[in-house]
Amino acid sequence: MTLHSDPVRPRAPMVWPFPVPGNLVRHAYHELHIAINGTKEEQKALGNHALLPRPWEPATCLAPGLRHEVWQWLEQIVSWLNREYTWEVTGLIPTCWPSHPHLVHEIAVLADQRRRAGLAMTSDALEEWHRYCLPAFLDRMRTRLKSHCEDEHKQWPGRPRHSEHLSEKHIEQREDTYALDIDALPGRRRAREQQQPAGPARLGLVDLDTGEVHDDLPPDRPPRTRTEKGPRS
Repeated sequence: MTLHSDPVRPRAPMVWPFPVPGNLVRHAYHELHIAINGTKEEQKALGNHALLPRPWEPATCLAPGLRHEVWQWLEQIVSWLNREYTWEVTGLIPTCWPSHPHLVHEIAVLADQRRRAGLAMTSDALEEWHRYCLPAFLDRMRTRLKSHCEDEHKQWPGRPRHSEHLSEKHIEQREDTYALDIDALPGRRRAREQQQPAGPARLGLVDLDTGEVHDDLPPDRPPRTRTEKGPRS
């Protein structure tokens, strides 16, 4: 029986294309392209380039419509990765991936790297993505998740320690450590020394015959005293 006459096998392409982002995501990429390659006038019209949304970093996509399209795009990419690049179940991105910030960050970058590789005029970038980006991501995912979310999403095992990290007691301890480090800087030490009040006034000995001031008495000379009739030894 040939492949085409197999009534059980569904008719579908052997491979699916990489998901195309929505219009707002493509517009964000277009603005980033102008920020790098546009004329000075075009670059100036964009305003502060540091504020441009970067789809590979979803936290920078603050417009609701754009943010929604980013999540839709990443949702499609996860389904695409699980179908096109996974055979063993341990390599599947879990369905609860949006509940894992570390996966959200990494999947967004993985998607951007794959998008860039697909736009290249040679296969070099795509080979790099196959050889390094995707395997490295899958290794980190398995290391971090282990078997926690194989059947269903599990609560974050590190939550108790994270809560302890954010407790007032430990925040104050860290802030004290930061303050001690800053105070130890050479410039801060010099500033403190300059601000310290001078010590008690030193009483020097004045030679009443010559007017000379002596800080210390000679070891073999007793202090001179003064009477109403004038100086005497």
